[in-house]
Amino acid sequence: MIDFYFHPTPNPAKIALFLEESGLPYELKPVDTSKGEQHSPEFRAINPNGKVPAIVDSEGPGGKPAFVFDSTAILLYLADKTGQFLGAPEDRPQLLSWLMFVASGLGPFSGQAVHFQYAAPEGLDYAVNRYRREADRHYQVLNDRLKGREFIVGESYTIADMSAWGWVDRASRVFKSSEDPLGPYPELKRWFAKIDARPAVERARGVNKKHAFKTVNDDETRRALFPSNYPKTA
Repeated sequence: MIDFYFHPTPNPAKIALFLEESGLPYELKPVDTSKGEQHSPEFRAINPNGKVPAIVDSEGPGGKPAFVFDSTAILLYLADKTGQFLGAPEDRPQLLSWLMFVASGLGPFSGQAVHFQYAAPEGLDYAVNRYRREADRHYQVLNDRLKGREFIVGESYTIADMSAWGWVDRASRVFKSSEDPLGPYPELKRWFAKIDARPAVERARGVNKKHAFKTVNDDETRRALFPSNYPKTA
């Protein structure tokens, strides 16, 4: 059984998609990050970095519980565990490359673009411009990669597609006020429509509805999500 520590944000969404695609049995463990539950000692024992997603696999290597955090690590762990969505053996170098492209580029720059457009104080135009332009650049790299291709890596649907889907699904927030955020990236738009039509995507989105997460953006929320912005308390 997989205990899946989740909040309805892009990185946990990737894991929800893998679990729904693979059919692995799992139990949802909501972590309400707006309430600061990610900072609890109980959760920090699972992920010392205090971020979701994380999993605990009760049937890990050697029959012992396995604790795994970071969405890319979890995708690789679960794909290796099940033998699913890894592509052909010869695809492994490209699979790792594109997973890291999302993990170190597309995801972080998209996340910062969202933060500076929605959460940061007004007037930080340089930061907004910087992160939106870098998000755009990463989207264009992925768009170019998908020319003449059905999937990001090899000839089949892999965890690279799941990883990218988690963030591309939030393009409307990354590119705030855009009526057609994927319009400038036709190959990416085509790919996204194909992935988004998979039945497991609908089931993965349904995970969001299984728990009532806090939606009020008050001081508690800001302190929980952005603790480095506040003085440390004794």
